Amino acid sequence: MPVRPKSVGQCQWRTVGSLLMPTTPPPPESRSAVRALLRLWPYVRPVRVRLFTAAFVAILASCTGLVIPLVLKWMVDGPVADRDPAGVWLGALYLLLLGLAEALLFGFRRWLVARPLSHVEASMRADLYRHLQRLPVAFHDRWPSGQLLSRATTDLMLLRMFLAFPLTFLLVNSVTILVGVIIMLVQDWTLGLVILVPAVPVLITCVLFEKRYSGAARLAQDQVGDLTTVVEEGVLGVRIIKGFGRHRSQALAFRELSGKLRGTELRKARLLATILGVIVTLPELAIGAALVLGTVQVADGSLSAGTLVAFLSTALALRWPVDSIGFLLAMSQEAATATDRYFEVMDAEPESGATAGARASLAGGGPGSTGALAAGSRPATAKGLRFENVSFRYPDAPDGSPPVLHRIDLHIRPGESLALVGTTGSGKTTLTALVPRLHEVTGGRITLDGTDITEMSREELRSRVAVAFEEPTLFSATVGENVLMGGGTGDEDLGRALAVAQADFAHGLPQGTRTQVGEQGHSLSGGQRQRLALARAVVGRPDFLVLDDPLSALDVHTEAAVEAALRRVLADTTALIVAHRPSTVLLADRVALLSGGRITAVGTHHELLHASPEYAHLMSGAPAGEEEDQR
Repeated sequence: MPVRPKSVGQCQWRTVGSLLMPTTPPPPESRSAVRALLRLWPYVRPVRVRLFTAAFVAILASCTGLVIPLVLKWMVDGPVADRDPAGVWLGALYLLLLGLAEALLFGFRRWLVARPLSHVEASMRADLYRHLQRLPVAFHDRWPSGQLLSRATTDLMLLRMFLAFPLTFLLVNSVTILVGVIIMLVQDWTLGLVILVPAVPVLITCVLFEKRYSGAARLAQDQVGDLTTVVEEGVLGVRIIKGFGRHRSQALAFRELSGKLRGTELRKARLLATILGVIVTLPELAIGAALVLGTVQVADGSLSAGTLVAFLSTALALRWPVDSIGFLLAMSQEAATATDRYFEVMDAEPESGATAGARASLAGGGPGSTGALAAGSRPATAKGLRFENVSFRYPDAPDGSPPVLHRIDLHIRPGESLALVGTTGSGKTTLTALVPRLHEVTGGRITLDGTDITEMSREELRSRVAVAFEEPTLFSATVGENVLMGGGTGDEDLGRALAVAQADFAHGLPQGTRTQVGEQGHSLSGGQRQRLALARAVVGRPDFLVLDDPLSALDVHTEAAVEAALRRVLADTTALIVAHRPSTVLLADRVALLSGGRITAVGTHHELLHASPEYAHLMSGAPAGEEEDQR
């Protein structure tokens, strides 16, 4: 079946049996890991002193370890050769002190980075959450929640680990290797050159590894996000899965995606095993060759035993810095990928504050087209809520597709209630979403009491306009907290809103209005959730009320009681109400018929019943064509 693409960076959806599974093609590899990681600097800058200090302490600790071979040389060529027990004990004391100093310095480095890096991770997560709240609804329509969740958890954990370990030790190990090589060359330059022979093939291997591992790391992290989406949807939709007996299909979808992730992780493991094999084997062969050559030189008398011991001890001390190159590069690539994924979200444009004059006209109409009305083209003196030549097309709509709404002209006078009626898919919900600027109009303008809504801050606009959606969303909080999200200051406002919405059932819950409703409010019935959402809309006494079919889940008797209470609220409020039932339509002073993205008729309920056959058909509830057959 056709499925609208849901972009996740490059994520697309395909069908697996009767379920949707996300797939993520490999991203382009033409990117710089260093350039990506440099974007972390604004977050690292406040803690840079401790991080630089930690790096310096680690370098000092590592170089302290390189002094140990020099002490060994002194012991072998001095006290050991001279059979001086006191000198041997003194050398042993030196070695003990050096080892203790190295351990303490590394422990101090760990202490230095623990707290600031936790702060960096917390700051990035807080910024990401704030940014997600400011992104337009269109962004959230395109991105699966699992992808966003993985960026806020797994990716940030990878970044913290990178800052704590690979970032420091890429520098520390580089300095250690450089100092160690200088020490070996000073001890004996011929043996030093033998040790340096593997440097070129190791560098080539690292370059090739970095390019290949980068793509695999990105693919794996995207697949983790896709898998998180599947798990989250499976948990939230468990009632549907159980109700339709689709647990086997869901399990199959999960296994297939999990298998792909496993394959990607195995590919990463093979790449890491390859580079580790090269990095470990070649230096070991070089050390073996240096051992043979050094032994020959000692036998010839051209090299002292202490020098050979010091040289080999230094080479062995460099084994870990060299062997760690592989997994440090791997962790760095994963961190670079995590940085890319993090900033893919952070780079998304938040809801703009552009004025109406800055908006582009609807595609297909030029600057002089009547499809867009420039702000200020005529004075806005009308009070109430007015739609002036409004058009709208979704940002990701295919080029050339017709707009969802086209040239909407509508005026709701102060204190008036207008019912919006139309067939399914006619654009009613989209029209109501334009008022609180959940979507931005692409042509024309909307005014509140004569002020273009794009000239108002969103905080001001949404403090004046309250919305109740057809599908109520409740949060994992108490009943009172859910309702008071719409405004209000305390128990008095809460009680009034619950009474208006006929939601007095809340007082009978185990802990009254302090009862936790649970995730998504599934502990309540659909009608109860809808009544709480309605209470949330009216609790702040808004100037303008937008209700998207607010009574659809109520039984007949509850609906009648809610309507009676709503009439009192609507008497003092300007309201736009999406309606499907005649009983809801009768709440409004006038009715507008939306058909094919246009307003085709406006009048009272009784006027439209006589003047508009389409409206009469909608209100009759008869199947298509039945009404004509009866005439």
